Amino acid sequence: MEPLDDTIVPEHAREIKAEAREFADEHIRPNAEEYFSSGEYPHEVLEAGQEATLVAQDIPEEWGGRGLELPELLAVTEEFYRADAGIALTLQLASFGCELIYEYGSDEQCEEYLRPVAEGDQLSGLAVSEPETGSDLAGIETRARKEGGEWVINGEKYWIGNGVEADWITLYARTGDDEENRYGNHSMFIVPTDADGYEAEHIPEKMAMRASKQAHVEFDDCRIPEENLIGTEGAGFWMLAEFFNHGRVVVAGHGLGIAAAALEEAWAFTHGREEFGRTISEFQAVQHGLADMLLEFESARALTWRACEKVQDGENAGYWAALAKTKATETAVEVSEQGMQFHGGRSILDDRRIARTYRDARIPVIYEGANEIQRNLIYGQAQ
Repeated sequence: MEPLDDTIVPEHAREIKAEAREFADEHIRPNAEEYFSSGEYPHEVLEAGQEATLVAQDIPEEWGGRGLELPELLAVTEEFYRADAGIALTLQLASFGCELIYEYGSDEQCEEYLRPVAEGDQLSGLAVSEPETGSDLAGIETRARKEGGEWVINGEKYWIGNGVEADWITLYARTGDDEENRYGNHSMFIVPTDADGYEAEHIPEKMAMRASKQAHVEFDDCRIPEENLIGTEGAGFWMLAEFFNHGRVVVAGHGLGIAAAALEEAWAFTHGREEFGRTISEFQAVQHGLADMLLEFESARALTWRACEKVQDGENAGYWAALAKTKATETAVEVSEQGMQFHGGRSILDDRRIARTYRDARIPVIYEGANEIQRNLIYGQAQ
């Protein structure tokens, strides 16, 4: 059983996929249960990933990274999330938001903020969601106002990966109130986490992806230099829209990795467990269940890799990204649930990989835009 074979992966992404698999087998999977149980931040695994140049390497070569493109990032993502979603999320959040700077920021911003992340000396984060506002990007209320040569920020953010651990974050904040141009009222900023008025604390412990830490961040007259504006004032919504197109393909990879883990566990268990004098896999009902798991997984993977190509080429990117994200993450839920059923009573034990995949699968259907929002996008952008 090898659900993540590389025949569907573009040839130029196969080498880094092999690197990611080797790293995941050595550093992620052996530590998955420990970090899930403890809920601690996996500093040692992150440092190993940085040393292996498998973290923050979408950053262009001129700023210290490897310049990995979307197919290479997806190939890495599949392997990391198959090994463990919590640790994998920590590795990917180490450079969250960097793309907004190398796509829209100045050379000075790239040199000051991106290079340390690419070289493993700093961590970044991205602050968008708020306690009362998640998927409605045009409704975000954290505000930045211009005052002399500074931006003064007030508000709060929630579910912010690395909100505590990061050295700096990219912040999405309101800078205007034009009711006739709802999508032109927000901008992107770079906010050092040691700035006065920046306060962050970890949110209560989660049921899943426990090795990844999210925070509640409050801004109380937090002041940053005017040059920390990324790109053009009022363009934040459109920057994020493009950013999330790429991000949702990667999140589809989260779903594929989790589904692959559940499929592997279900296959191994049903072919090794005996009931009534024969292995479970000899029962036709079980065979049909495994067949359904394979049908859903292969469909999701084929769609995701097709979407990856479309988004990379800029062909109706929002539509394809939404399709992939929705299908792959929901497949992870379905496949994990079927795997739990096959495992019977053993499925509820915390030390079981299938139990972790079942919990982890519930999260990607929500982040990067809940799947209900993705269906709106699919319908609205269908051609």
